[in-house]
Amino acid sequence: MTVSDLHTATALPELVSAGLTYRDADGSVVEYAHLDHGATTPAFAAVAQEVAAAAVTYSSVHRGAGFASRVTSSRYEQARESVATFVGAREDDQVVFTRNTTDSFNLLARALPEGTKVFVFASEHHAALLPWGDALRLPVPHSHDEALDLLEQALRNHPAEHRLVVATGASNVTGEHWPIERVATLAHEHGARFALDAAQVVPHRRVDIDALGVDWIAFSGHKIYAPFGAGVLVGRSDWLDAADPYLAGGGATARVGLDTTEWTCGPARHEAGSPNVLGAVALATACEIITEHERAIIDHEQALRIRLLAGLADIDGVHVHTLFGGVDGAPVATITVDGHDSGEVARVLGDEHGIGVRDGKFCAHLLVDDLLSEHEQETAVRISAGLGTTPAHVDRLLAALRSL
Repeated sequence: MTVSDLHTATALPELVSAGLTYRDADGSVVEYAHLDHGATTPAFAAVAQEVAAAAVTYSSVHRGAGFASRVTSSRYEQARESVATFVGAREDDQVVFTRNTTDSFNLLARALPEGTKVFVFASEHHAALLPWGDALRLPVPHSHDEALDLLEQALRNHPAEHRLVVATGASNVTGEHWPIERVATLAHEHGARFALDAAQVVPHRRVDIDALGVDWIAFSGHKIYAPFGAGVLVGRSDWLDAADPYLAGGGATARVGLDTTEWTCGPARHEAGSPNVLGAVALATACEIITEHERAIIDHEQALRIRLLAGLADIDGVHVHTLFGGVDGAPVATITVDGHDSGEVARVLGDEHGIGVRDGKFCAHLLVDDLLSEHEQETAVRISAGLGTTPAHVDRLLAALRSL
């Protein structure tokens, strides 16, 4: 694919799950309606094909001189370059392959200089909320301005030699976008660095970490149609190269003696052991596909978002819970239904209508508690559309909710 090919694809990329059917309670066969993209996404057909091709020559990475090892090593490093291009990485940024976003942030937490003060909003997904040792949890904000005011006050009141702000690009509960660029600017004005949880934003819109001023970005393959067990941490190298390896083992070493161990620098420092080559290839391929089909993806998902939110607003007894009042975001809605437990709603949608949603607190307990504080229910239902969703799926969901 060349630069001139980018953004020209008008059709949506094909998924391996296309045509998946479900036999409902009446025995009728219906097309499965996947409305749980916020948890995990089906694979792009091209991703599955690329993984199958890479499996043919699969061999050791950076440890073999044979043909298959050379091909596999080349694929692995090319995947690193593709991911770097996808997120607009700077020349000296590192691309470290991990298992998922949670793994990426735990790696970064282990790499923080001693005494680093971390600032994180209570509204974060647990992957971004929990890995840090000395962390100040800021209250759940209810507007962009409030989020920035809370962060600025915290940065003024808690000086430290090293500080890190952690925030999401889009809420995994409500889908609403955060003011990423403003958060990054504010953090840097106070001498802090900024780590972005991009797991819920990169499937829906481009994120350029250089343009936004992000120091590190983390996301998962299973959120971007590459569910093959890989994630990534991309960002500044100084803290990563100064830290002890995330995993101690082969590949992270420059030299091992009887009494000493010398660790390598660069991504290999934190990728000990045999890497998930097929996962890295899948992740990189998905990044390329999303870039190629960017305009079609945005148009499709925004049309779904408008249809979904407008339809939910017309159903009595259904409450859509928002963080920022329903500002721009992904095609996601978290709801409660009067008189119905969220688990019951999810079961009925699944068993009787062939619709997949998620119920619970979505690994964001503090945020869901805040959103539902004025309601009698403790959990909610999340509807998250994506490339496996059609307008007919949304209409079926709305009809099913009306039937409740």
